[in-house]
Amino acid sequence: MKEKTLKFLAPIFLVLGFLTYLTFFTVSEVQQAIVLQFGDPKRVIKKAGLNYKIPVIQNVVFLDTRILNLDAPPEEVIASDQKRLIVDAFARFKIKDPLKFYISVGNERVARSRLSTIVNARIRSVLGKEELQTLVSKDRARLMGQITSDVNDEAAKLGIEIIDVRIKRADLPQANSEAIYRRMQTEREREAKEFRAEGAEIAQTVRSTADKEVAVIIAEAKKTAEILKGEGDSERNKIFAGAFGKDPAFFSFYRSMQSYEKALIGNETSLILSPDSDFFKFFGKSGARKFRSRSTKPATKKN
Repeated sequence: MKEKTLKFLAPIFLVLGFLTYLTFFTVSEVQQAIVLQFGDPKRVIKKAGLNYKIPVIQNVVFLDTRILNLDAPPEEVIASDQKRLIVDAFARFKIKDPLKFYISVGNERVARSRLSTIVNARIRSVLGKEELQTLVSKDRARLMGQITSDVNDEAAKLGIEIIDVRIKRADLPQANSEAIYRRMQTEREREAKEFRAEGAEIAQTVRSTADKEVAVIIAEAKKTAEILKGEGDSERNKIFAGAFGKDPAFFSFYRSMQSYEKALIGNETSLILSPDSDFFKFFGKSGARKFRSRSTKPATKKN
C-alpha cells in the first residue's frame, strides 16, 4: 500500500517542484528585473530578494545596476581651424530606468552600440567648434563637461544615465604626425645652425680680443725690452768710455782683438789690405813695441 502511495505521489512532487522552480526567482544586489508576459512588460523589480512569476506565461529579464564602461571606437574630428584629430573616448553609464531601457534598446549590446554613436556624434559636434590648441589646453575639462551633458540628454531617452565621458587619447593622423615631425626636425636643425653661428661669432670675438691683448702685451714687452736694452747699452758705453779714458792704448788693442776675432774666421779667410793699414798695426814687432811703449809706464826708482 505504501509503495503504491509513493509511486503515485512522486510524479506530483516532481511537477510541484518544477512549477516552484519556474515560479520563483531571485534578484541579486547588483541586478534589477523586468517581468514580461508574452513580451509585454508587467512589472519592474529593483529590490533584491525572492520574487515570483506565472510559470510558462511570464519570463524575467535581468539588467545590471552597476556602473558600466563603454569604449567608443576612435573617431576622426576636424577642429574649427581645419586640423584633424583622432579621438579615442570612453564613457561610464548606468541603467536608470529599466522599463524605458528595455522598450528603447532591449538589451545591453544594442545599448552600447547606440551609446557609441551618440558619444562620437557629440564629440564631433563640440570639438568641431573649437581650435586644436583649445583641445590640449586647460579648457579641455570644460569641453568634456559639455559633451557629458549633451550625451546625457540623448541617453536619458534610452533610460540610461551618463556618469562621465572622457578622452583617453587624442592623436593626429599618421600623415599629419609625420609632417609635424619633419617640420619640428627642420625647426630644430635651423635653431641648431643659429646656435652654432652665434657660437662661432662669439668665439671669433673672443679670439680677436685675445689676439689684440697678445699684440698689446708683446708690443709693451718689446717696448720695455728696447728701453732696458737702450739703458744697458748706455751703461755699457759709459763703462767703455770710462775704461777708454783710463787706458786708451789698451782699449784700442782690445777693440782690435775683437775685430780680428770676427774677421779672421777659419783657415780660408783672405784679406787684401795695404800693409800700412791700421788694421795690422798690432801685427809684427813694431806693433807690439808700439803697444808696450803706450801701455807701459816708466818705472819709479825707490831710494
